[in-house]
Formats: sequence, C-alpha cells, structure tokens
Amino acid sequence: MKECNGKIIKGVGGSYDVYVTGRGVVSCSARGNLRYLRTKPLIGDDVALSVSEDGTGHILRIEKRRNELVRPAIANVDQALLVCAVRDPEFHPNLLDRFLILMARQNVPVLVCFNKTDLAEDGEIAKLTDMYRGCGAKLFVTQASEPATLAPLREALRGRTTVLAGPSGVGKSTIMNAMQPEANMEVGELSEKIRRGKQTTRHTQLFFVEENTYLCDTPGFSSLYLPEVKPEELAGYFPEFTEAARECRYPDCRHLKEPECAVKQAVEEGRIARERYDSYLLLYDEISGTRIIYSRKPKHEEQ
Repeated sequence: MKECNGKIIKGVGGSYDVYVTGRGVVSCSARGNLRYLRTKPLIGDDVALSVSEDGTGHILRIEKRRNELVRPAIANVDQALLVCAVRDPEFHPNLLDRFLILMARQNVPVLVCFNKTDLAEDGEIAKLTDMYRGCGAKLFVTQASEPATLAPLREALRGRTTVLAGPSGVGKSTIMNAMQPEANMEVGELSEKIRRGKQTTRHTQLFFVEENTYLCDTPGFSSLYLPEVKPEELAGYFPEFTEAARECRYPDCRHLKEPECAVKQAVEEGRIARERYDSYLLLYDEISGTRIIYSRKPKHEEQ
C-alpha cells in the first residue's frame, strides 16, 4: 500500500471520496482507529490515506483542522460565498445580514454576490452595493449566464476552499457549473406560484476546480436563527456602525432610543444605510425579546 495525502470531497454512509493531487478521486473507508477516537471525517478534511493496488483507499489519519462549520458540516473553510438574486426570487436584506453574522462568529471571511443583474431596474444594483459597502464583505455583481461577469469572482475563489450558500433559485448551481463544468449541478426553475427556487442541491460536496481551489455547494436556506448572539454584542457585527459609535454619548449605547446616538445620526445623514439599521433593529428585537420602534416612519407620517 502507498501512503499519500488528499482532501475529502464527499462522504456517504461511511464511504469517502478523497481527491489526491495528480491521481484524482480515491474511494476510501475510515480506519477503525478513527472510530475508536470518535473522530468523524468531515468534507474538507485534509487526510493521510493508504491506496491499495485495486485503487481503493483507507483513511489513516485526519490532519489538524483550521476550522469547522456545523451547518453545513465541513472543515478547513477559507471563505464563504453568499449568492443573492437582485430579484426572482426577491432579495431579503435580513437574511444576508444573518449570514454575515453567522460567518463572523466563526471567523470565516464572506464574499457577497448579487446575481441576475439582467433583471435589475435602473439604479437597483448601485443601491444594493451602496447598502452593503461597509458590511465587511467583498461585493460582486454577476449575471451567471454571462462568463465575463464571473471573472472577478473566479479570481477571488482561486487558491481557496469556498462554501457557496444562498436561498434556492438565486443561481448558485449555475455559478458552480460555470466555475467547474464537471460539477454538473442541477439547475432548478422558479416556482411560478411562490416565486422561490425549487431545491436542487441535496447534499454537501466539495468540487475540485484547480490546484488548491475547491467549491462546496450547499442546500439552500430560507431562514437563519441567531440564538447565540447576545443583544449587547449585536452592534459589533455591523462594521459600518463602529466609527460612528465612538461618538455616541453613552459608551454602552445600543443605538435604539438613547439620546445623542451617533449611529442614528449617521443613518439620518446617509452614512449608514437605513436598510442595514432597520435590519439591526429587527435582529435586536428577535434576540432580546423586546419590541422596538423601527427607524422608518409610518406612511401617514411621511407625507
């Protein structure tokens, strides 16, 4: 048997596909010592394996993980790519904001891709990018069916293991197929009734793109919960609040109803996107269990 190194790209029922540079995919089982140590191999694990003459392999050991995500269950992630559609399905800022917080809690850098730009109305793309200019993520705008628009994104993925996420129907599988045609991910049509994408990704799997470059497509999601975030921590996950918050009258300002709140002033002056602030209030309401008056005035008061 020959020992070599590889990365787990797929796991089903105790069998694992391991990609070995220069050799390709090796179908492996896990050695008994891994079960004894209660170490479950994860997709993304860097492993040492032995390869038999018949081409099958055995995972000998799992190398130290740089990080580990619970959902999806994957190890050694360098970054996450959240794909959002400009429309069809409708863009929901609060869902993106939740994702940014979840990844920040796990120290995973985020790329945000606003896809389906061909469906955007005049000024809509500029409004979205302006809204998230200070969120801490790198922003990309694409039309997945047009390869030229994917070039900057492709460069950002090179040399990294990237998890793709996003609601169903936003174009994740189309982007995956463009980056790695052999992925052959199923592309679903939107439901005409509810204007949401039909779920096409049913399991988590890594796809080899090029040397040291892997993509992981994940099942779509429609909601994310933030049970571990404390109310007093929430503002820290909105990077665009940081500079203004230094000028707040109270050091522990929550940016709600406190007087002389510099964050609220920045919202009024347009230095912080009102949509992001309203999302902050919505999330604060959720995790604190309190009722908050949002920053937008009722329509009858705006006249």
